[in-house]
Amino acid sequence: MQNIKSSLSLKLIMIGFLIAILMIPIGMIAFLAEDRESRQEEAFREISGKWGNEQTITGPILSIPYKDTIERTTSDGKVIDETIRYAHFLPEELQIKGIIDPTKRRRGIYEVVVYNANLEISGKFLALDFSKWDIAKDDILYEQAFVTLGISDTRGIKENLDLVWENEKYAFSPGVKTNDVVLLGINADINLNQNTNASQNFTITLSLNGSRDLYFSPLGRSTQVELRSAWSDPSFQGSFLPQSHTINDAGFMALWKVSELNRNFPQKFLGSVSAVEPMMQPIYSEKMPAISQAGTISQSNFGVRLLVLADEYQETVRALKYAIMLIALTFLVLFFYEAMREVRVHPLQYILIGLALALFYLLLLSISEYLGFKTAYLISALTIIGLITLYSKSIFKTWRPALLEALILVFVYGFIFVILQLEDYSLLVGSLGLLGILSLVMMVSRKIDWYNFAPKD
Repeated sequence: MQNIKSSLSLKLIMIGFLIAILMIPIGMIAFLAEDRESRQEEAFREISGKWGNEQTITGPILSIPYKDTIERTTSDGKVIDETIRYAHFLPEELQIKGIIDPTKRRRGIYEVVVYNANLEISGKFLALDFSKWDIAKDDILYEQAFVTLGISDTRGIKENLDLVWENEKYAFSPGVKTNDVVLLGINADINLNQNTNASQNFTITLSLNGSRDLYFSPLGRSTQVELRSAWSDPSFQGSFLPQSHTINDAGFMALWKVSELNRNFPQKFLGSVSAVEPMMQPIYSEKMPAISQAGTISQSNFGVRLLVLADEYQETVRALKYAIMLIALTFLVLFFYEAMREVRVHPLQYILIGLALALFYLLLLSISEYLGFKTAYLISALTIIGLITLYSKSIFKTWRPALLEALILVFVYGFIFVILQLEDYSLLVGSLGLLGILSLVMMVSRKIDWYNFAPKD
């Protein structure tokens, strides 16, 4: 009796060891899925690099240069240095209306979502007010005023664009004159004078190519962004969610409204010191502190991502997480049949069946790249179920246990597929399903006398 008990224990240990060993090929397939996904990301970067990367629109920002001087003492006496700094003003009102036209591009077997966004940017600036700063009027260079529009990837600009400022058109030039607020973008010189004491209206019409993401910076004292698109799977990103939105099969519409009080930067500020030796910049900063807002502004960005819901690589990686359950349940059926029918299954036969189960995921990964995940799942599952069913028939010399094994595999594969589709409820359904499976195993095995288990060779 003790020998029989020991033999049963060794059998269970052997099965557990085989399951652990089979996690090695499963892990290798998971690594392969991640590698294929990284190749997909490379294809995305290659296409977006030519079409236009993820885009962030910041602006417009009105900047006024001014002269700044400071007196310092050297060994040769007192020296007066002069540099140019910038006073930056943000819009009082900022409205952006846009239509996003998405399309899919292919690179080999990989598919990438890109878009063209037609944006109308409008609003107004209040009359310029320098009273809060200690700047002489004669030092303000109104004639050198310019407007900056931050665009994270200017390669996406498809048409020449103009700034309409108080009914006058100004052409944009590439690059930015100062990186106090944005690092990349375009700028336009405008005509201003110190007698301008009225608000200034502006309009910019922009056609922009980009990939996947489109973000905006809420620079207005009140900012309103309205986007429409035929893409039916948007994901709203960033610091602010839309105040209202609709999503259906025809696409989506989203409306954001952001107030000055919702963000962490002011409506006007002074930029950093330029055109001066680095060792002198702390002296200038002490005289008139600069506020570097580039990083702070980006923290308030918001927008939309054209989401590709759980592509084949993500779905395969998710399916791999259930591999141990699939293998364990299959081995459990074999072990119970050994216990109840007094037949012996060789460890090599366990390994072959386990390798077939692991091969399912490799088939799933390779076929899904061409036919999609659902079709690949069905083909792979039917192939492996058929293979294991025929092999079980050869082991047990009868169809009954083989068909039982097939039925169990159909249930498990179906159960895993349902979990993969229920993204929000996958944990709940998975937990309840595992509870049901455990209850069924306990009920089936309750009458087995494990101490008198002696399978025949």
